[in-house]
Amino acid sequence: MTDVVPPRVRSRMMSGIRGKDTKPEMVVRRGLHAMGFRFRLHDRSLPGNPDLVLRKYRTVIFVHGCFWHRHDCRYFKWPATRPEFWRNKILRNVERDEENVAALEAMGWRVLTVWECETRNPEFGARLLQLVAALRQAA
Repeated sequence: MTDVVPPRVRSRMMSGIRGKDTKPEMVVRRGLHAMGFRFRLHDRSLPGNPDLVLRKYRTVIFVHGCFWHRHDCRYFKWPATRPEFWRNKILRNVERDEENVAALEAMGWRVLTVWECETRNPEFGARLLQLVAALRQAA
């Protein structure tokens, strides 16, 4: 199946995809910061460069995009173009996520994951309160 978008436009679209400071990540960061939590961002000394690191609570938080990390929600759909490429790429992302979680847990870190679709939900405040409860339980 050929791409319906010209290569120049597709290139511009793909260059807009970011790995850091994404909208879902900013929603989580703002919410936790407003509740008094302080954290480090994208700590490269830890496996997987967690999006947020709360050392005081020995907890890391990954904010995953539903497409890139294959979440079972309405925002994930296998691409029709270059299916083999995308399948390998996304499955490798999922595999890497599992490896990073295992490595972090082996180091004694608690690992929490927030999905992009959760941050889009109007009831995200309730999910944020769950995160806060988990953090306080870890203290």
